[in-house]
Amino acid sequence: MKVSKATFGSGCFWCAEAMYKQLEGVMEVMPGYSGGHTKNPTYEEVCAGNTGHAEVIQVTYDEALIDYTKLLEVFFKTHDPTSLNRQGEDVGTQYRSIILWHTENQRKQALETIGSLRAVNAFDKDIVTELEGFNVFYEAEEYHKNYFELNPEKAYCSAVVRPKVAKFEKVFKNSLK
Repeated sequence: MKVSKATFGSGCFWCAEAMYKQLEGVMEVMPGYSGGHTKNPTYEEVCAGNTGHAEVIQVTYDEALIDYTKLLEVFFKTHDPTSLNRQGEDVGTQYRSIILWHTENQRKQALETIGSLRAVNAFDKDIVTELEGFNVFYEAEEYHKNYFELNPEKAYCSAVVRPKVAKFEKVFKNSLK
């Protein structure tokens, strides 16, 4: 077993957590904040847009069962990487598309993936996903963890998270636990 970490921001971390935790080889998915300048930010501070942080997930995975390239594929197929500082109705820098790479190999793979997607015109607009070296990760407050699983009937979960998860499960059915 070779345990590694990956950190992605693709809009609301509730959606991303609900999807990534279903992947074979993923051991843990933690919602949190990264990519900014404020130490120990709260959800309210991040939502206000002044911390520089994005809502992210940190994925702990076994490279023997799932590779970083598969995680990148999920990342690019489950959000709009061409939308600057917005995913759906979630607007602000805290919802930006960002890959926070942990190793030089992750950086290279992310660049290659973006290059490949651009080469085949995978999207109607250019990819605006930020690539940044990982620095620090702040875990989200306890009530954000397993949010969709614990709150499936909340309005946001019914209207936004559930449809994204259903689409994800259909597209990645062969990669699920």
